[in-house]
Amino acid sequence: MIRKFLHQVFSRKTPASTSNSTLTVIPLKRHGIRRHQITPCALKIATQIQQAGFSAYIVGGAVRDLLLGLTPKDFDIATNATPEEVHHIFRRSRIIGRRFRLVHVMCGAETVEVSTFRGSSTEEDDPVSIQLTDQHGRLLHDNVFGSQEEDAARRDFTVNALFYDPAKEEILDYLKGYEDIKAKKLRIIGDPVQRYREDPVRLLRAVRLASKLGLQIETETARPIGDLAPLLHNVPPSRLFDEMLKLLLSGYALPCVIELRARGLHHGLLPMLDVILEQPLGERFITIALKNTDERIRQNKPVSPGFLFAILLWHEVLSRWNTLQTAGEKPAPALFNAIDTILSIQRNKLAIPRRFDAVIHEIWTMQPRFEARAGRKPLRMLTHPRFRAAFDFMLLRCESGELDTELGVWWKTFLSADNAQRDTMLSNQPGPKRSKRRRSRKKATLSNDTGSDTANPDTQS
Repeated sequence: MIRKFLHQVFSRKTPASTSNSTLTVIPLKRHGIRRHQITPCALKIATQIQQAGFSAYIVGGAVRDLLLGLTPKDFDIATNATPEEVHHIFRRSRIIGRRFRLVHVMCGAETVEVSTFRGSSTEEDDPVSIQLTDQHGRLLHDNVFGSQEEDAARRDFTVNALFYDPAKEEILDYLKGYEDIKAKKLRIIGDPVQRYREDPVRLLRAVRLASKLGLQIETETARPIGDLAPLLHNVPPSRLFDEMLKLLLSGYALPCVIELRARGLHHGLLPMLDVILEQPLGERFITIALKNTDERIRQNKPVSPGFLFAILLWHEVLSRWNTLQTAGEKPAPALFNAIDTILSIQRNKLAIPRRFDAVIHEIWTMQPRFEARAGRKPLRMLTHPRFRAAFDFMLLRCESGELDTELGVWWKTFLSADNAQRDTMLSNQPGPKRSKRRRSRKKATLSNDTGSDTANPDTQS
């Protein structure tokens, strides 16, 4: 039985196709994609695989984006060669993956992902296939190789199931994905309920792709999304984090979050996000922040993931902080306790990597310090390595109405002032006065070039 299972998982067996798909070959004069639009590395790799006697196609989002007039983020390749055969062709390559083995081929600074055509396996065709899924229907292993037609049927949406042959400059379409792109329609391949159960992350991906690409989710594809949302609790937190990060960095985070709420997919991803979005201050804060984030991404400006998650979780921290202070806890310890509690809850839900904790923690803990504008405190703030990110975060709080706008105006003026003007501003604030000796010593160590471009949030920290 074990030998049979291993043979099923890792063999190149091509079961008979059970799909009713019909191959349509779309010539260059119809689709308009030229081979020079493919990156030199991806084109070189596909050509070498073909010269070795195998088929090789540009697949997935790259073909879809080119048809939509967008610039693809990367170019993936699908082939009938096994991972071992691809690895043998390219010296600079490595086989990765457990659920489905892939080959990463390095070409200069670029890494191209090469996958073997996936096959389909049903319990009727093979009694051991039942071991490939869990009790919810989620695929645990997918190392079943097959034909190109089966590979198309195993993909998630029809718009992602197109194969571009760079040698002939043709597109091979088994599932009318080309028609769906022209109709601006997002349609899942196969039975929607079964496909969502196989991989519940497709629920989120449907929302992200529809929002990003301006597509309408097809009726049958959309119908079970709300009912199957609880399946997301069965997804490893690390995968949820990866998908949420793609969503937030898509350049369309605001419409994605709105759509998540509309379809009931936000529950459990970011704890109490539905409650936050229903609060006037919380909704305005997140709306402004995500809108600014989207604008930065579309302008190819850097965005810090830590800054983004600090935004999304801030009002949970704020609510917890206020509760602890009402219970009699002092402000500083209450804030630290609130931060630890919320990050602990979130880590179990979305698995935010610990490498972002320092950024998030420092952005939050610096917020009360912006209100202390007397003595040396503001000058010390300027030297903090996270000052820019915390400053941009504070400006968002002012813009949303959470803080008095006068605070943001004061800090903007303070940043652009020279040393003499800063001393005047500090002396006009209530609080302990500084000695002249301390002021002159501070002048020697601080310059006026601290911070620029104060209008944009999400500064890399």
